[in-house]
Amino acid sequence: MRQPGVQCAMETPYIVIFDGLCNFCRGVVRFILRRDKKQRFVFVPRESGTARRLMEAHPVAGGGEDALWVIKGGKPHVRSNAALEIVRALPGLWPLLYGFKILPRPLRDVFYRLLARNRYRLFGRSETPMIPDPEMRDRFLES
Repeated sequence: MRQPGVQCAMETPYIVIFDGLCNFCRGVVRFILRRDKKQRFVFVPRESGTARRLMEAHPVAGGGEDALWVIKGGKPHVRSNAALEIVRALPGLWPLLYGFKILPRPLRDVFYRLLARNRYRLFGRSETPMIPDPEMRDRFLES
């Protein structure tokens, strides 16, 4: 596991702050890990102190603690912008989805919020935050 803290996190190209209790969010993290051969992403569950410190250090108007966050190069992205930053950095055809950036953010975020609001009902919720597999532990700032 990487040393938790804001300074260590700043050196990483993409920091993904995700809901560690959400089964859908955990699936997204596993999806990214399988494709991220260059190890450009590190993850931190939102329930951790590291995530709180990162979100405080990178405030976003209307960011909200229930949103997916990506901090790239010290700049925070939330909701659909965060998701688009992720697909943009994945290998293969995934960056083509970045074309949705042409849609106005409020419109994109309507769909994001609809999924986010129903994620526990649709995909379930765990009682404990995600614990990474031992071989992936160094990809998490805190677990």
